[in-house]
Amino acid sequence: MSKIVKIAFQGEPGANSHIAISEAYPAAEAVPHATFEDALGAISSGEADLGMIPIENSVAGRVADIHHLLPASGLFIVGEWFLPVRHQLMAVRGTELADIRSVESHVHALGQCRRIIRKLGIRPIVAADTAGSARDIAARRDKSVAAIASRLAAEIYGLDILAEDVEDEAHNTTRFVVLARQEKWAEAASGPLVTTFVFRVRNLPAALYKALGGFATNGVNMTKLESYMVDGNFFATQFYADVDGHPNDKGLAFALEELKFFSREFRIVGVYPGHPFRATFSEKMDG
Repeated sequence: MSKIVKIAFQGEPGANSHIAISEAYPAAEAVPHATFEDALGAISSGEADLGMIPIENSVAGRVADIHHLLPASGLFIVGEWFLPVRHQLMAVRGTELADIRSVESHVHALGQCRRIIRKLGIRPIVAADTAGSARDIAARRDKSVAAIASRLAAEIYGLDILAEDVEDEAHNTTRFVVLARQEKWAEAASGPLVTTFVFRVRNLPAALYKALGGFATNGVNMTKLESYMVDGNFFATQFYADVDGHPNDKGLAFALEELKFFSREFRIVGVYPGHPFRATFSEKMDG
């Protein structure tokens, strides 16, 4: 009998991370955790085999905590998943839209559903996460309070969906990374690949410009570059980057060699298959 893979996520059952796990790994056991730190800790300790962690959203931008937590966690990215996010407005059974005075959800979900909140004239209240807000209003049985969460959350907590797909933007999509304790690079030439790395440049004039120059001269496509402070220091900046390709590809190998020459720290966080969403999105943009 094969072992059931346990995958940690942040949030309550019914969260979008839970849905991503059920889509990407249908046979796995999704294990909820209250915070990102708890979820990452479960992977590090071996309590969970993998983690499904959101890293950015097409409407709300990056999930800020992760860019600080991931490099420090010592974990590795072994895959990615893109989930179209569909938000539902829900309340306890028997509630009418006219009954609602406030709505609770994660800050990103509230920000992604501004139109319906304004249209109904209700007060947004920030909660820890989407599914958690659904669970809380189900427990309180207060018809004046609604939640914004997933269809799965409505099913789990026995709530009525009063308005479907209330997100402002149809393209609303969250990118998740799959994390593991062990480094596992995808094989070179095994299809579209993504290499993720973190680095800090040397304290030299134009160091960042010079460090990144090799990607342009070697024809490497950089799809993401984020900067953030290290330990609250205004003058210590770490960069997080995604590029297309495998570190053993000739062009990327030369680009990384040049980057490392101008960097005081450098670490590859993962080399993994690019999700098919990348190709369909590129086709839309080119069209």
